[in-house]
Amino acid sequence: MRHFISVDQLTTEEIYSILQDAEKLRNNDYKLERQLFAANLFFEPSTRTKMSFVVAERKLGIENLDFHSQNSSVLKGESLYDTAKTFEAIGADFLVVRHEEDDWYKELEGKLSIPLINGGAGAKEHPTQTMLDLLTIYQEFKTFKGLKIAIAGDIKHSRVARSNAVCLQKLGAEVYLSAAQGMERDVLEFPYLPIDEAVEVCDVVMLLRIQHERHEHSVNTYDYLEQYGLTKERESRMKDNAIIMHPAPINRGVEIDTELVECERSRIFKQMNNGVYVRMAIIINVLNEWGILSDKATEKYQTAI
Repeated sequence: MRHFISVDQLTTEEIYSILQDAEKLRNNDYKLERQLFAANLFFEPSTRTKMSFVVAERKLGIENLDFHSQNSSVLKGESLYDTAKTFEAIGADFLVVRHEEDDWYKELEGKLSIPLINGGAGAKEHPTQTMLDLLTIYQEFKTFKGLKIAIAGDIKHSRVARSNAVCLQKLGAEVYLSAAQGMERDVLEFPYLPIDEAVEVCDVVMLLRIQHERHEHSVNTYDYLEQYGLTKERESRMKDNAIIMHPAPINRGVEIDTELVECERSRIFKQMNNGVYVRMAIIINVLNEWGILSDKATEKYQTAI
């Protein structure tokens, strides 16, 4: 795992290994002994992913090199490649990149001597979000095989939908999609269910927000909740042990009734907490693969977890 770009690159064994490492890191205070620097290059707005990486890095004792695209040389026309090369040159040991382009990483492939971690790629990939979602589901059910999971919302524009659906199917889950007309994604070959059917048959209902910033025209959300979202009435028909998930940010009263965000079934804030430990595990695995961690540090890590 030289770079962490896509869940497609991971074997089943590697997925479970990262999940196990994340759970162990939650219960162990592990810091790297060598000073390392991380550059979180976020070219799109982010709260959870960016701050989760910052907390993960600080828990590991990694110094963060601050970057804000709106105050950077990007506004002067600097390319992603030159920005990345700049941070490599000044001493970053790895880069976390979020960019609006689906394939931003192709601009950097084979051109950097430090690892890359994908913090979000257009509407195509969000692999670290997938890993934290997997951990949340696994904590609940201890398996993926045979689980019925509905991903409901703006499927067409969601990088979470694509990454999660592919990975969950690989692990043995039955994945269903649910979307308003015009928000389907034909290239994802998964069956679609109306939201009223999905809530009754699925073990996990994962809501997605409408990605207004990716739509060509404004979207009227006046009756979206009643037609396509998770209302309190629909929640009442969910299976007894079924859970609610959402990658956030949440548009309360649009894709989910505000009273359900923190209800007993909800694992939304647990997902956020899991993100810190999953990202710690991913960082360590990538650094270890590159030999950036010393043999002593690697041995200490293996002992700690």
